[in-house]
Amino acid sequence: MNVLIIYYSANGSTKKMARLIARGVEMIEGVSSVIRTVANISGNDIVSTDAIVDKSDLDKCNGIIIGSPTHFGNMSGSMKAFIDTTTTEWFNGCLTGKPGGVFTSTSSMHGGQESTLLSMMLPLLHHGVIITGIPYSEKKLSTTKSGGTPYGPSHVSFKSDTEITDDEKEMCISFGKRIAMLAKKLD
Repeated sequence: MNVLIIYYSANGSTKKMARLIARGVEMIEGVSSVIRTVANISGNDIVSTDAIVDKSDLDKCNGIIIGSPTHFGNMSGSMKAFIDTTTTEWFNGCLTGKPGGVFTSTSSMHGGQESTLLSMMLPLLHHGVIITGIPYSEKKLSTTKSGGTPYGPSHVSFKSDTEITDDEKEMCISFGKRIAMLAKKLD
């Protein structure tokens, strides 16, 4: 059983978050994480050590989490380009009934975290994914001075500082655990 984590990262923050979320997934016995990235369509030389997602990964997963930096209050073009190729999977219902969620990173406190998270939820809803976020029972959600929303984990990289705060780390790990537990219950 696995939870597929798909991300795009231009400066490394979203990739770091993906790793933290994967750590949370791996804390649930019998559930593993599969980390993938999407192809870069921006033309910038972004090198990733992670494999590019293949649409067959969608069929094989028991849960799905997607993450992207915020680009003008929306997901990156690279993430959107991948999602736009999943029409066959949508017709086949391969994600229907699976738990899922979203995460993001922004370069400013009011850079569009929540609108980005919501924009990534829309295609997942069309795919029939059961969306989960971070409930307020997660204490860090009420005390964070940086990233974190009920819609999903977020990170604020002030002035290109890509270090994830302790609160953001805990929310990422908790989020991964939550979706892994749901995947196990729904299987």
